[in-house]
Parts: sequence; C-alpha cells; structure tokens
Amino acid sequence: MLKFAVQEADMKNFVFISPNFPRTYYQFPKAWKQIGGTSLCIGEDPYDSLSEELKESMDEYYQVSSMKDYDQMYRAVAWFAHKHGKIDWLESNNEFWLEQDARLRTDFNITTGDKSDSVMRFKTKSNMKAFYEKAGVPTARWHLVTTIQEGQKFVQQVGYPVIVKPDDGVGANATWKISNDQELEDFYHQNLHCQYIMEEYVPGYIVSFDGIADQNNQIIFKTSHVFPVAIMDIVNTKGECFYYSVRDIPEDLDQMGTAVIHAFGIRGRFFHTEYFRLTEDKPGLGKKGSLVGLEVNMRPPGGYTPDMMDFANDINVYRIYANMAMFNEGLYKTDRPYYCVYCGLRDSVAYEHDSAAVYRQYGQAICMHERMPGILGSAMGDDAYIARFRTIEEVNEFAKYVFLRKGNVVSPDEAANELAEKVSEQEAEKASTKRKKAAGKSGKTE
Repeated sequence: MLKFAVQEADMKNFVFISPNFPRTYYQFPKAWKQIGGTSLCIGEDPYDSLSEELKESMDEYYQVSSMKDYDQMYRAVAWFAHKHGKIDWLESNNEFWLEQDARLRTDFNITTGDKSDSVMRFKTKSNMKAFYEKAGVPTARWHLVTTIQEGQKFVQQVGYPVIVKPDDGVGANATWKISNDQELEDFYHQNLHCQYIMEEYVPGYIVSFDGIADQNNQIIFKTSHVFPVAIMDIVNTKGECFYYSVRDIPEDLDQMGTAVIHAFGIRGRFFHTEYFRLTEDKPGLGKKGSLVGLEVNMRPPGGYTPDMMDFANDINVYRIYANMAMFNEGLYKTDRPYYCVYCGLRDSVAYEHDSAAVYRQYGQAICMHERMPGILGSAMGDDAYIARFRTIEEVNEFAKYVFLRKGNVVSPDEAANELAEKVSEQEAEKASTKRKKAAGKSGKTE
C-alpha cells in the first residue's frame, strides 16, 4: 500500500503537457489533483473529444492547434499563470517535448526541473557518453557522422557491423545496422535531416534500469525490464514486441544504474536507462555477461510501461511521482510480487489463438489488452497484451501461447524466442542470487 504525505504543500500549480498520450497519462494530472494540487493541462485535441477520465483529472484545459508552435504554448502557460498564479511544476514526461518543456521552465522561471541550459546533457546520445564515463560505465566507441571518409576511418578502427542513428532521436526510429562497404556507401547517399551518430556494434540484449529520482537526486523507486529482442530490430523488420519486468534487479545493474543516475544529477524525474548485457566477450568493453551503457531517457519508459510498473508491484507510480513533486517524498511498500510481461502482436500475422482464447486461458493474469496508437505501433506492435505472473516460466509460457501462429507455422522470430528463454533464465538466475544474498544477510531462508 502507498503512503502519502499529509502536510501542506508550497507547490500547487502543475502544468501537464499532452495529457492524453499515451492514453493512461491522464493519471499524472489525476494524481496531482488527488493530493491537493491544481492540475492544468495543455493539448491539441478539442475538450469535448477527451475521455471522461481525463476531464475529471483536470482543473482546467487549454487547447492549442499545434504543440510544436512555441508561441501558442507560451500563451497557454501565461494564461494559467495569470489565472492561477505562479506555476510550480511543468512536465510532459515525453521525450519529444523535453526541450520545449525546458524552454518553458526557463521563460517562466520554473525552478523544479531542467532548463534550457541543462536539458541537452540527456537529450543527445553524444552528450550522454561523458556522464556514463563519469559513472565508470563502459560504452561503445562512436563518432558524429560527417563524411564517408571519416566513416570509413571509424570502421577501420572498430570493424563491421556499426550502428547509425540520430544523435538527438526518440526510440529506435531511423536506426540501422551497417554490415559492409556497400551499405556504408548507401547510408551516406541518404538525405539525412539531422545529425547522426555512428557506434560500434555491441553483441548483447538490452536491460533497463528505470524509476523515479527525487529532487535531491535520490532514487525513490526503481525497477528493471528485459528486452530480449532489440527495438531497432523490431522496427526494421516489423517484428513482434516482447519484454518484461523482473522481480529483482540484478546486483550489477542496480549498482551501475544508480551510479549513472547520480552522475547525470537527475532530480525530480522519471528515468529510463538502457544497457547491453553482453552475449559474448567484446574486447575493450567486457566479458560475456557484463554490462555496457547504451543510452538514457529521462522520462518514463515508453508506451504503457508505467502501468506495467504498477501491475508488477501493486503500487501507483503516478501517485509516487506526484507525491515526490509536491512533497519530495515517495513512500510506498512492495515486495515486488510479479513479473509483468508485454506481448505486442502484428495485424499482418495470423495467430492460432484469438483474443477470446487468450482470455479463456489467461484471463486472470491479463492486466491490459490495448490497440496501440499508430505512432507506437512500429516499435511495440499493433495489438498488445500486458499480463503478470509469479514466475519467469509462466511469462515464457504465456508468450509462447500468445505468439503461436496459425497452423503451428514456425515464426521467423523463432531464434529470437529461443534467445528470450535463455535471457529469462540468465536474468532469473541473477535475481535468485541476489535474493539468496539478501536472505542470508537477514538470516531468512527462501
């Protein structure tokens, strides 16, 4: 159960930007309102088109025709300040709007978040490298893309394959693996509309260290997710999406993730940091099984992952965040009772089990079943199930059932599914080791 502070707060006015995307983000203004604050929201959709849940979560809504138009956004915040007084907190919790959020905080002197002079340390992938180094975390070698000659020099140093992606980008969009000279030449013939970064390829699967840091750079909630198949590969192949939260954070990830959050000086924010778990030795980076820093996103993990945090831990991260913002406290209790798994299916694939069959078999475990918005579909699938289970074996059985193709046709992702099982076993073993250590220190046995 969560505990919430009851003292009077100095901060009252909370401006939340784009409260209806993703759908469950209405819970951010709702949580602020529930603990005594004034929830003020800005969005593009007409008020009458908003869900009743969102309408009830807000004290006031200001519609703009485009959230990309800074003048409109400025006028919206100015109206709220004129009507309600000083704005105490402004946030979108959305990667796309981080720079605009910072600009608005700068222009309205909102001191409870990053301003324009500090936000870029976690917006560009090249800037992130120095903070990983400060935390003692190895990262892939890299260079900012300029000419093909410089690219060829870099490839001579690190070898193929290499990864190219926007230096200031969201998710895995416009990210490619280049495996030979011809692909390298083809890349430089592309009409690139932004600065790209090129990195050496790191063999491994992705694990994340996610949570909330308070206003003093202390972590008040933390969890971890495992991504057996890289989002880049899902986007580029239009594959299915499968990832899950773990009940226990592996000790090496816990220590490394905490050091990274302190190195970045993250205050009053959600965080989503990513690491490779090496599947083979990589000279200069580490031995098989060790961790390599990938990138950070100082906002909640994508899609409905905040809701997965709730389901896995029987908590409410939206309320934890609001309590942190208003009172700088985040009191809650959880014994991390569940793994929570996300399975994103594709409309182009015929599956053996339709939704009725999935509910008959696993109805009690299913927490959400959603059609994914188009903007998220490329990375997260078209139709998604979120379910929770006590054991990793149940997670894998559920995924096998949901992803089974009609006629028992072998999926092109079979190798990925096999990897997922191996990954699950490895992460479960690391978590079990951590549990046993903790039990030994407390004199308890499992």
